[in-house]
Amino acid sequence: MRRGGGGGHSSGNYRNPCLTMHQPWASLLVYGIKRIEGRSWPAPIRGRLWIHAAGKVPEEATIKAMEAFYREIYAVDGITDIKFPEHYLISRLLGCVEVVGCVRREELAGWEMVPQGVRLEAQTDMCWVCEQPQKLLIPFEMRGYQGVFNLEKKIYEGAIRGLTPVEVPIRVKFPLPNPQDPFSLKPGSISANVDQSIISEVERSSSLNAAIAGAQAAATQFSKKAQSLPTTSLNDTAKSVTVPIKSESFEVSKAMSTHSSESSNEGARTSNDKNQIRSRDQPASGAFRPHPGAPSKV
Repeated sequence: MRRGGGGGHSSGNYRNPCLTMHQPWASLLVYGIKRIEGRSWPAPIRGRLWIHAAGKVPEEATIKAMEAFYREIYAVDGITDIKFPEHYLISRLLGCVEVVGCVRREELAGWEMVPQGVRLEAQTDMCWVCEQPQKLLIPFEMRGYQGVFNLEKKIYEGAIRGLTPVEVPIRVKFPLPNPQDPFSLKPGSISANVDQSIISEVERSSSLNAAIAGAQAAATQFSKKAQSLPTTSLNDTAKSVTVPIKSESFEVSKAMSTHSSESSNEGARTSNDKNQIRSRDQPASGAFRPHPGAPSKV
C-alpha cells in the first residue's frame, strides 16, 4: 500500500484513497447506516473513499451499543426498519462511500437541510459527509494503515469490479454550496446558514439519551487502548463540549467520542484466530482463510 502524501493526516496525492476503521463503524458506514464519519481533522479528499476494517474483533457490547444508537437516531425521522450487517468482518476491504464534504460539528448540528437523525451524528470536531455507499460482494483480505492511504493498483482493479449498491434506510442528498465545486462543502462554508435554534428542536427521550451514552462509552476503548494511534473523532485530550438539544445539553466527551467512528488504524498482522469474523450466526470455519502477511487483530 502506498500512503498518499506520506500517510497520516496530510493532504497527499490520493489516487485510490482508503481509510482503515474499527468495527462496527466500518460496516455501518459501508452499509449506509452511518452517514457521518467523525474525525478530529478535516477530510483531505472528495469523491470515492474505500473503507477497510481494522483487525480488532469488535466486542458484542460495542456492536449492540452502536446498533442501539442508530436505531434511536433513525427513529427520530420515523425510520424503524434498519437492516444491520449480519457479519462485522475484520482485516478486510469492505467497500466505499463518496465523501461529498466536511463540516464542523456545530454546523452539522444546526443544518436544517438534513434530517434530524443526521444532525444527531454531529459528535466530533470534523464531520466527513458521506453518500452513495457500495459494498464489495467478496471483501478483500488486506492490511491497513494510519490515516488516508492509497490502495495498491492490483487491489483497486479487483475491488472496482466487485462493487454493488447498498439499500440504505433513508437516502440523504447533502446540498453543496457550489455544485460546480466539489470542495465547496468545507468547514465554515455553511456556518452563515446554520440556525442554532434547530439544535434544540429534537426532544431527547430517555432511550435516545441512553443510546447516545452507550455509543460514547463504546468509543472509549480506543482512546484507552490505542493511545499512540489517531482516534476516530475528537481530539486526544479529554475535553467535553456541550451541544444543547431541547432544554437539555448534548454533552460529548472528546476522548469518548473518539469515535463516532474514528478508527485507530492498525498495521499489525492477521492471526488465524477463528474469532476473526463476528456474526450473529457464525459462518463455518474456513469460510475466510487468512493468508500469510495479512493484518492481525490489534
